[in-house]
Amino acid sequence: MNYKILQIHPKDNVLVALTDLKAGENIDFDNNSITLKNDIAAKHKFSMQDLEIGAKIYMYGSIVGRAKSLIPKGGVLTTGNMAHEANTFSSKTEDYQWEAPDISKYKNKMFRGFHRPDGQVGTANYWLVIPLVFCENRNVDVIKDAFVEVLGFSKPNAYKSLVQQMTELYKSGKKSEIENLSFEENTIKGKSKIFKNIDGIKFLTHNGGCGGIRQDSEALCALFAGYINNPNVAGATILSLGCQNAQPAILKEKLNKINPDFKKPIILLEQQKEGTEQHFLSQAIKKTFLAMADADQLQREPAPLSKLTIGLECGGSDGFSGISANPAVGHASDLLVALGGKTILSEFPELCGVEQELINRCTNEVIAEKFSGLMRAYAASAEAVGSGFDMNPSPGNIKDGLITDAMKSSGAAKKGGTSPVVDVLDYSEYVSNNGLNLLCTPGNDVESTTAMAGSGANIILFTTGLGTPTGNPIAPVIKISSNTTLAIRMPDIIDIDTGGVITGEKTIQQMGEEILDFIIHVASGEVQSKAVLLGQDDFIPWKRGVSL
Repeated sequence: MNYKILQIHPKDNVLVALTDLKAGENIDFDNNSITLKNDIAAKHKFSMQDLEIGAKIYMYGSIVGRAKSLIPKGGVLTTGNMAHEANTFSSKTEDYQWEAPDISKYKNKMFRGFHRPDGQVGTANYWLVIPLVFCENRNVDVIKDAFVEVLGFSKPNAYKSLVQQMTELYKSGKKSEIENLSFEENTIKGKSKIFKNIDGIKFLTHNGGCGGIRQDSEALCALFAGYINNPNVAGATILSLGCQNAQPAILKEKLNKINPDFKKPIILLEQQKEGTEQHFLSQAIKKTFLAMADADQLQREPAPLSKLTIGLECGGSDGFSGISANPAVGHASDLLVALGGKTILSEFPELCGVEQELINRCTNEVIAEKFSGLMRAYAASAEAVGSGFDMNPSPGNIKDGLITDAMKSSGAAKKGGTSPVVDVLDYSEYVSNNGLNLLCTPGNDVESTTAMAGSGANIILFTTGLGTPTGNPIAPVIKISSNTTLAIRMPDIIDIDTGGVITGEKTIQQMGEEILDFIIHVASGEVQSKAVLLGQDDFIPWKRGVSL
């Protein structure tokens, strides 16, 4: 392998720079001598041939754009000389045959999780406090202040000591010394946990539940139902004001739809019925404490890997994401599917251009048509407000080599591996079929991870090339870097580095197995992911307006 450049697919007419290349440098590839017309930064692409105006540009074997101006052989691809263009899609055009990976080394492996009455198994054990409307956010914050530190769930804030030091310097007239004040991580340990078998109490504040349109409240209740039903959750305390659109009856209806045999404890309190705030909050706190004491009796027990439901996410992607981290996650997904587990691929705007491949992988026409319908409706809603999937790549994506949405999507879809698509879920629908599931969400990192946990993911794999701290309140998020430079620069957020794929030191298959091994450790509570250690509890419901 030439570790300076890469052709991802034999059909591609561009090459990827794996390292910085200089203008005038000669690149020999497949009996083709290419003289570079520009400096090519690592992660960016250059043409293997002269591309006339309107010529289609291929990567991953798919159309990822068209030339807006002449791109000479050896010329770099930019937003100035290429535009978004993607493959079209229709109904299923062929039957799909899948060759499952070898899972012999994992067949007898187990993880230690929390077994729920409905047969689901959690990788963690959390208690939730949920406001049905934004009016209750302050009350939720009061409960949080009352519980978190006293129960031993808070982490010492090293930055408080930094502020204290700055305050002392300022008071003593030494303001000039503040700029050079050294910061050292606080090593003081927090209080011991009161409830040893509970991983935390989580608070899902939000800005919905009333106003807007009624469908927003319906969707919010469906999302909450998914969170409460998630196997990582022991039970929930629900705070209702009383007069809001998101009524308790709607939440109960959504819960019953997901799980008619639902048996977890729920504490539901309505402020307008309870009277004073003091009475309302003291009741909520006492009932929650006693319920958590009961939930603490549950302990981890062995469970087969088929009980894992893994969300597949990317964010802060770069030009290497689709070459290293995403296909490595895809192989881990294939391994888990072959073992009888569930995986969830979301971010529909980042599947633009690969729809036909996914449609052909669908196990039947019904789910294929559902996917096609959701994609077309989503694209139409974006275009109706003057936007479109072509506007999905962020400035960071573009700077690091992802020039068009189709280019970004072709790499992002690699997280879904090669296994058949067994189901297609609309937003807030709960996963039920073993295998690869597609879930309609925005490409926005937090809206997507929020949705996957609401659809039952008990762990989320999150690839990144630029670095992002995104986490989730109830599903441990495992961060996977596409390149070693990022892993070295931001070790506090990265769990696994797939940069060895770029340098040729590791194969996709080796990295996929390393990812699955790490999943097992996290699922068993033996290791905490960096997002969990940082207390990164990101939660943003999708209001179903246009969000890319």
